[in-house]
Amino acid sequence: MAKQFDVAVIGAGAAGMMCAAAAAQRGKRVVLIDHATKLAEKIRISGGGRCNFTNINAGPANFLSENPHFAKSALSRYTPQDFLALVKKYRIAHHEKHRGQLFCNDSAEQIIEMLKAECAAGDVHWRMPAKVESLAKTDTGFLLQTDSGEIDAAAVVIATGGLSIPKIGATDFGYRVAKQFGLGLVEPRPALVPLTFDEAQWQPFASLSGISLEVDVETGSLKGRKATGARFREDLLFTHRGLSGPAILQISSFWLPGTPIVINLLPEMDVAQVLIEGKGTIKKQLGNVIAQWLPARLAEGLLQAHGFPLDARLADMPDAQLRKVGQALNAWTLTPNGSEGYRKAEVTRGGVDTRELSQQTMMANKVPGLYFIGETVDVTGWLGGYNFQWAWASGMAAGLAI
Repeated sequence: MAKQFDVAVIGAGAAGMMCAAAAAQRGKRVVLIDHATKLAEKIRISGGGRCNFTNINAGPANFLSENPHFAKSALSRYTPQDFLALVKKYRIAHHEKHRGQLFCNDSAEQIIEMLKAECAAGDVHWRMPAKVESLAKTDTGFLLQTDSGEIDAAAVVIATGGLSIPKIGATDFGYRVAKQFGLGLVEPRPALVPLTFDEAQWQPFASLSGISLEVDVETGSLKGRKATGARFREDLLFTHRGLSGPAILQISSFWLPGTPIVINLLPEMDVAQVLIEGKGTIKKQLGNVIAQWLPARLAEGLLQAHGFPLDARLADMPDAQLRKVGQALNAWTLTPNGSEGYRKAEVTRGGVDTRELSQQTMMANKVPGLYFIGETVDVTGWLGGYNFQWAWASGMAAGLAI
């Protein structure tokens, strides 16, 4: 005989545990299923092991989706302050690190233990590790065949995440379920991910690996094909294969293959104006002038890559050439050839099309009793705790609706 439950939640990550706890604490008989041997690994490794568990500024404007309005309902009903109240209830020491990002003082493990305790408060049943081999609609709900037995559930919640970081268990399970039930998908792709460049194109900059500085970065356009407009001021990090750091992770979610990105390496300065105005008083060579404002290796590498003479005296350089130097530093334009892919992506952009779901309950409009939450859905947050806030909010929306 199949085990009977009101709700089967597939995926015991951030959204799945939140949903299971919410439903179970309101009297539902809930089973939480996950194929992993280690619980919530994505929470565990997040934020350098300290879990950037929310952002106090999180709102609908911080999320990407084919339908930017979809996230409003869930986010307004379960806010960062609501999750923070839960964190405080469990006396988890935390701090604000940068632009509203909240981290545990000690360990991400505390968030996992808190969610486990919330599940225990509702007497959630666990099947872990357990693999769901099939999911079928029945007259009374759904029948799940797992490698640890059959489960009969009135409702099923898909909380299996996206494709990012396959080494910790990411799969396309959620997308396969959506397709099985005839639901549309927005094409998934890596997001919050380092960008890479053609090896020959990047060769002049490969030696700059490890250099980091604060920049403005924005998406560019090519032949009328414009990426979703976005600009961020964050730290940029040079790597052997391309660019990383928060600035690049942020812009990667908006970047479209084939389009350039534009980087302002000195966002507080109009470089051309300063150079032209300084011709009469600055006696130094160009390389030495730029090295006052940028790390010396970076100044030298960029000037050489753009063909500017390092040893040219500023006073001897025509204004037109100094304007080109300014353009190279204030609007360095370069086109990535790709990204580091799901291996390094923090999240997956795209997923189950939000037009298929109720924004109040997260239930599939065409399949009563089937819900999709968290990263499986086409809602992707900025870097900095926003994706966790979507996990909490969407999980709570489904858990309360059930």
